[in-house]
Amino acid sequence: MTRAVFYAKFAIFATVAAFAQSPENDYWKIEADAVDPLYTTYAAPIERSRLYGDKAYKMDYYSDATPHHFGGDEAGRFYALWKIDKVLIYDVGEYHKKPVVVYSFPDMATYRYEPFPGVEVEETFLVYSSTMAAVRAEIANATDDTLTIDYYPILELGDDSLHALSFDAERTAWTTRHRESKERLISNLYANAPYPTDCRDYFAADFDAAAFGAYDGPLDDVYRFFKTDYYDEDWKSYTLNRKTDVLCDLVALHGRFELLPGESRTTTYYRGWQAWEEDEALLRKQREELRDSDWSRFLDANLKLFAEAPRIDFDTETEKLVYLGALNLARGSMLPPSGETSHNFYVFSRQPLWGWGHGHQVLHESLSMLAYAFLDPESAQGSQRVYMEQQAEDGLIAYRHGPRGLQDYPHDDMPTTSAPFYSWINWEVYQASRDEAFLRDAYASGARYLEWLKTNRDKDGDGLYEWGPYGIIENVRDWYNVVFQVSEERKLDVDKEDISDELECLDLSLMILNETRHLRMIAEELGETDAAARYAEEAEALTARINDTMWDDETGFYYHVDMENHEFQYLTRGLKRMEIVGFLALWANAAPPDRAKVLVAHLLDEDKFWRRYGVPTLAADDPHYSPHVDYCCKWNGPVWLLWDYLVFRGLIDYGYDEIALELADKMTLAVATQLAKNHNFWESFSADNATLNSPSNYIWDCIMARVYIDAALIEARLSD
Repeated sequence: MTRAVFYAKFAIFATVAAFAQSPENDYWKIEADAVDPLYTTYAAPIERSRLYGDKAYKMDYYSDATPHHFGGDEAGRFYALWKIDKVLIYDVGEYHKKPVVVYSFPDMATYRYEPFPGVEVEETFLVYSSTMAAVRAEIANATDDTLTIDYYPILELGDDSLHALSFDAERTAWTTRHRESKERLISNLYANAPYPTDCRDYFAADFDAAAFGAYDGPLDDVYRFFKTDYYDEDWKSYTLNRKTDVLCDLVALHGRFELLPGESRTTTYYRGWQAWEEDEALLRKQREELRDSDWSRFLDANLKLFAEAPRIDFDTETEKLVYLGALNLARGSMLPPSGETSHNFYVFSRQPLWGWGHGHQVLHESLSMLAYAFLDPESAQGSQRVYMEQQAEDGLIAYRHGPRGLQDYPHDDMPTTSAPFYSWINWEVYQASRDEAFLRDAYASGARYLEWLKTNRDKDGDGLYEWGPYGIIENVRDWYNVVFQVSEERKLDVDKEDISDELECLDLSLMILNETRHLRMIAEELGETDAAARYAEEAEALTARINDTMWDDETGFYYHVDMENHEFQYLTRGLKRMEIVGFLALWANAAPPDRAKVLVAHLLDEDKFWRRYGVPTLAADDPHYSPHVDYCCKWNGPVWLLWDYLVFRGLIDYGYDEIALELADKMTLAVATQLAKNHNFWESFSADNATLNSPSNYIWDCIMARVYIDAALIEARLSD
């Protein structure tokens, strides 16, 4: 099927969206227990978020050996302990019925559990703003007895700098202070950016405190302060220590109330956080807003947000949970206009934070908009408009754009761009929004960017393209790439570590071809027939050059070639290494049908690319292949979902629908396996095993939502 026919099939979305709409809100209701693949990281909604001084939290409802808790980057964790008729329920493993999540949206989760037989709890965890989160519990006594319930909300920072300053008995509120570092495991936060390091905590509850306390030691050591020992006379009347102005590891609140049979009570506790120089009254105000609110409005807001998202009739609950998590990941990464941009933008992750993840938008991360556009097309357009408003006068779209403006990281007097997916993204976003004004602006911007690429990324003028001199970031490979890196050592000498500006690069040439094709499609949509014809001619010529120069008949694959002589050799380095980028010839509609058939045969070779968890970046029979994901940025074997999506789309375009669906299943297995284990998305995945370690909760994994939307189109067509 040609790409034009694929787009014509978008009318099927009306059918897809109609699935499970009666009753309308039930579609998004779930029943997720500890081993279900549920994404459990939550961030404040766009309208109450900010770039600096922002906390998101991961909910852990699945670990038996800890309390049901919420943890934030550098923010410790908070939770509540239960003591019911003097029986202390310490961790999830002791609950009579463990938590089951019934709603999960970008900023909130609702779940139910029974810490004690007959004590039925329905809780909602809400990240209200960048500086305030809260837990509201409705507690019902379903027994025949009157129960005494002791409820202990706790804020724990562990081996940190927590200073329990004061306790406001009138408001049942702790004010504490702690220090945060800008150092991170992956990359440090920007030293000069205003990330708070001297921080205030506001930890409060809406009950009258029976007691409060501040304690040293981990929770295991503090256990005895919440547990009465009836065999020790000195402990029978023990209560919390009421200490203030002390250094500690945790602070606790204590609420006590009785519930008659059939009676229920609602109580809320609050975790506020801000820079020390900010006014604490701002936290108190938010607490009051939440205390006086009907919390159903937060669920209603999410149901309204998700109302237009395609409602797919999934075969399994696993797929539905991955789909929901992908949409939550996308929305949870969005922030409001700030600094030098007047549009909303994304960061790579809200939880955890790391340096480059807060470095603003990059075009290959913006492939996330292909999925996000089906949740909020206007917001996806806003993200793309960040590039438009900051585009350089000469047409350059730089490596990064956002609140700090255009960041082009010049090297050898040449600015750095990114992998050019720009006009393709704009076209895909338009498919969801149908906003012609956006498309016209995108067309003008994309045309200028393409001219910049043709002028600045073809230094020998032969119509094929080389990455820029700072190719080590521009080509998306970063490190551990078998072709572009001259040495296997991980060094930071760009001129010695990367040769992508010395080659005619297959991936860049195919990306520019794809941009050209999409500018033709946009021009046709806008009635610009002369321009459309010109782009069609340019695409045809570039397709011929790629096929004449970069296809190897002997191995049946596409490769980079030496810029000087167009051979599959650079000095002493052979360039015939089968990488995933060879399959981009399908995605860019560059491969003739006979060559596409050969490529698909390579793809389906289990000794090369058809691995358990997807298509690896390097063929598994290459001597440098590694299935291990032990850090970021590896291109010698790991699965990158965005690049597998390009393969997936190429298969669709060439009519290999069944194989595309099989690839979608492999991608689902990779993601669902991790979500079930640790409830995180990951930057990359191992092609062969389920143990990995890379940056977590990376925005581009939201492409899984688009995988399912496209798969629904395939299945609807196949069923016709």
